[in-house]
Order: sequence, then C-alpha cells, then structure tokens
Amino acid sequence: MSHESPRIAILGAGFAALTAARELRKRSPKALISLLSPSTDFVYLPSLIWIPPGIRKGSDLIIPLAHFLKKYRIEHVRCSVTGLRNGGRSVLTDSGEFENDALVIATGGRFLKGMPGIEHALTLCEGVPAAEAIGKRLREMNSGSVAFGFGTNPKEPSAMRGGPMFELLFGVDTWLRQQGKRERFQLTFFNAAAEPGKRLGDKAVKGLLAEMNRRGVDTQLGHKIKSFSATGVSTEAADIPADLILFMPGLTGPAWAENSGIALSEGGFFPADEFCAVKGTERVFVAGDAGSYPGPDWLPKQAHMADLQAVAVAENLLLALEGKAPEARPRTELICIVDSVDAGILVYRDLKRNWVLPSSRLFHWAKRYFEGHYLREFR
Repeated sequence: MSHESPRIAILGAGFAALTAARELRKRSPKALISLLSPSTDFVYLPSLIWIPPGIRKGSDLIIPLAHFLKKYRIEHVRCSVTGLRNGGRSVLTDSGEFENDALVIATGGRFLKGMPGIEHALTLCEGVPAAEAIGKRLREMNSGSVAFGFGTNPKEPSAMRGGPMFELLFGVDTWLRQQGKRERFQLTFFNAAAEPGKRLGDKAVKGLLAEMNRRGVDTQLGHKIKSFSATGVSTEAADIPADLILFMPGLTGPAWAENSGIALSEGGFFPADEFCAVKGTERVFVAGDAGSYPGPDWLPKQAHMADLQAVAVAENLLLALEGKAPEARPRTELICIVDSVDAGILVYRDLKRNWVLPSSRLFHWAKRYFEGHYLREFR
C-alpha cells in the first residue's frame, strides 16, 4: 500500500510521540501527520527531581508545543483516546473518531494504584503538581521521617521506574544538609527486592547501596510491601514510620488499551516485536512506556529508550506504508545519571558493557546541559 499523502496518527505528546513525529516528517515531507493528545504541552519529566529542592520551577519544565508543531507541520487534535477499532485504523476519542493509514501508540503507561493506602504516598513522576506537592511537604517539615521506595508490575517485573527514586532520595538528603536540618530527619529506603536497581547492573546496585550507607539512609530491603498509611509503610518484615511517603508504583499500559481490540501483554501493555510493530496488527507501532518489548530483562522504561524506539518506529512505519518489510531495530541501551542535586553517578549499560562512574559534580552539570540541549528543539 502506498499513498502520496498517507494519514499517520500519533497518540501522545511525550518523548516517544514527539521524536516519532519529527522523524516521520524528516523522512516523509508529504505525509499528513496528526498528534492526538489532551494537551499541547510537553513535560520534561527527567527534571521533576529538581522541583522539590527548588533547582527548577514547574513552569521551567512545561513546554508549549506550538513552535514544534508549526515547524514540522503537524496537526494537533486535542482529545483523550478511549480505544481503537478496526485493527487500529480507527482511533476512538472523546472528540470523535479518527481514521489513519498507520498508527503510532506513544501515550505512555500509567501507575498501578491498587496497593492499600496508596493515597497516602506521593508519586514524583505523575508530573509537575506531584513534584510541587513533594517540595511543599518537605518545606513544611522541620524534622521527621521520610520513606522512599518503588514497586513493580508483578505480571511484568521490568515495568518499573526506579532511577528517579534514587535521585529523589539523594537529592532530598543533599537539600536537607544544605538547609542544616539533616540530623533531624530519618530517611529510609524500602524495596521488595533485596538488590534494588538491578536493571542498572550489579556494580550500580553496590554503588547505590554504598551511597545510601555513606549518607546515613536506613534500608528495608527484600520484603514485600503490604500497605501504606498516614503514619508509615507496612512490609512483611516491619513497619517503617514515615511522616511523608514518596513511592513510585509499577507501571501498566494506558487505561484505554483494554478497549483497543488488541491482545495485550500479561502486564497490560501493547506487545511489540523486535521492530516495535504491535503483534497481530498491520501498520500499528508502539514506542515508549505503552509497549512490552523483546530484549533483556533490564530493558529500561526511560525517555532515552523511548526516543530510540521512536526513531525505529518512524523508519519501519514508512517501510510498511510502501509494503516493505521492517528493517530498523532500536538500540538496546540504558544511560542514566543518578543525580543528587550537586553531583551525579553515571550508569551505562548495553548488550555488551555495563559501567558505573563515581559521583562527580561534572555529571550534575552534564544532566543540566542535556536538558537545555533537548528542550532547544521545542522552544
């Protein structure tokens, strides 16, 4: 199938969606590209960690997309997706139905909120309001206990986002020291895994746990989390007192996925093959947190991987429109600077290598530089 002006629908307005849109436009000047999302703003999620300590304001990280959409001639449809029909050729939304010749699913995932008492925890990566709420709570406290942790999806253990919680922990510790009140606080890190952060590699786990020890952070590891309450976290081994609980639940696919007519992965995601094509469909692709991908168990749910997947999706989608077989496989790579407000630890992992570079002020500034470099495209 080959159209002079194929209609390509992209669902979402995050890293994967915008990278796919840009790459598709570069490769296909005549395609009719539509971005379907509830908002015309892009939120730069990796820097949410800097809102609680006051390095960034929420408004610094919310980027209007008008310039980007105009530059790449992309139509924006303000709507929320409610499902798919006809194998993905029709997108159902709260603003009507939209037909396409090829579809990119890039709406991200959502957090599993089934744990008893989860309403007592704040989740950083829910966005700017959550990050601001964490900062407000910390400023209101003069002493007390703060518990930090993250969970997973039991049906898809790799569906987790732990990196930002290590950053939040180290960042809060640094900030409390800068404020001269660290000795009045008890910080505890809890995780059901005995070796949290395993996806970053064994060296990284040892380094992160050593850093917690160096900073005087208590740990409760290897015990299943049972519930949260106004006074703390309950695990199978102990109750952790906490005036403030900062927790990142495991991820599952978007809520509308169940109304897509597509057989989802066990964890609730769109199942992708090695080319990021959604299994059992034609010309439907997925990039970012909405998908379940083949690869090692450490394959990260992070913005960098979403971008790599989106580049492969753009190439394969245009090949599919020409009736050709896919060729592009996203590089399997994890790059992470675990920031601590004034320094950072660099972690790198691919199929052959895994290295960790110790904490340095240079890496904090590298992370700041990359933020500016990445956002230049949208400003």
